[in-house]
Amino acid sequence: MDEKTRKLDYEPETRSSQAVEKEIGSLSSKVLDMLQVKGKVTEPGPAAGSCSTSDGDVSGYRSVRHPWSLYGADNDSLQKGMNNLKDKLPAQGWKVERYGADTSRNQNLEISAVHSETRTQLEVTWMKGLDGKEPLIEVTLYSRCFRDSGDPNTPDSN
Repeated sequence: MDEKTRKLDYEPETRSSQAVEKEIGSLSSKVLDMLQVKGKVTEPGPAAGSCSTSDGDVSGYRSVRHPWSLYGADNDSLQKGMNNLKDKLPAQGWKVERYGADTSRNQNLEISAVHSETRTQLEVTWMKGLDGKEPLIEVTLYSRCFRDSGDPNTPDSN
């Protein structure tokens, strides 16, 4: 393990961005299914971006993020969705690391989890809309840093 990956606390795998985007997209769809809430979902799909190591080097290192929101449902439905998610995540290979209210005045409910197999991070927040905005659930999934096998700047994996 070189100095750069030691700062990450893990050795980044060499993978194609497209494969990681597909993996994150699949996990994201399963999260939506687990919520079991009828509503509208924001669009853009998973996308790869640079992943900075502790020393700021981004050459050849990537991470995939997929942020989206579920809206158009009332708070009772969104609360049930959060309960569904908390109950169903462990059976789908996720370890729930945090479940509880955030520090905002609205005391929004948060779930943080890590997928056991892929080490994908999941952050979910139920924004109750008590500030006059529409209630919604914000979801973000993101992969670990990886070396992009399709990037000519990817460092040798020797």
